[in-house]
Amino acid sequence: MAENSAADGESPVAIVTGAASGVGFATVGRFRARGTRVVAVDRDADAVALFSDDAGVAVVVGDVAEPGTADRAVAAAVDGFGRLDVLVNNAARFLLKPLVDTSLDEWDGLVATNVRGLFLFARAALPAMTAGGGGSIVNVSSISGLVGLANQVAYGATKGAIVAFSKALAIEVAGAGVRVNVVAPGTVDTPFVRVPLRALPDPDATMRAIAATHPLQRIAQPREIADAILYLASPEASFITGTVLPVDGGYTAQ
Repeated sequence: MAENSAADGESPVAIVTGAASGVGFATVGRFRARGTRVVAVDRDADAVALFSDDAGVAVVVGDVAEPGTADRAVAAAVDGFGRLDVLVNNAARFLLKPLVDTSLDEWDGLVATNVRGLFLFARAALPAMTAGGGGSIVNVSSISGLVGLANQVAYGATKGAIVAFSKALAIEVAGAGVRVNVVAPGTVDTPFVRVPLRALPDPDATMRAIAATHPLQRIAQPREIADAILYLASPEASFITGTVLPVDGGYTAQ
């Protein structure tokens, strides 16, 4: 099964977490443009209004770290749309802080959203995917999970965990026809990145400096990450599993 094609002719169904902004919002839009029905998950209740005019989008409001949220999302896919083909684990928290200044609550919050949420959604989605003959899981990591970056020890640890989780799960579920892959974005122009920078003396100068660390001399737009997600979920990627795809403007090639 894949994002833009279903074996029985029905349009496929995807769950996207962190769907109300940034990469998640762009991903929902790209899926819908190709006819894929979407269960959009976000902890922000305003997400309901964002998609209220689209009958092809069902909204589940909740925290991905709470077990009930994943169960409700899968139920919305299976009971509401009749199937589940794709899971995009995109919801995340970010922290830009030295390790010695990181509180236990901050650490626990990162792990809860970035790792626990991933686990809960994958575990809840797999029975529905395997019952339908297979599917695709795309987990969103980061260059912070591939290389060491100062002030991102805690965040990078959770993003590295996503890579390890995905590789192991890819092997575990390959026989059931489920593919598991990772997109590792570089810096993306989203509130996820810009909001923490507001605390710095010159956020714009900092963003320009960040852009300059990427060989392409810019940061990514959300749709560019969404396009990579759609590719890994699509039939064109049918022989790809357990793979990490950096979408980073050449950052990790340095």
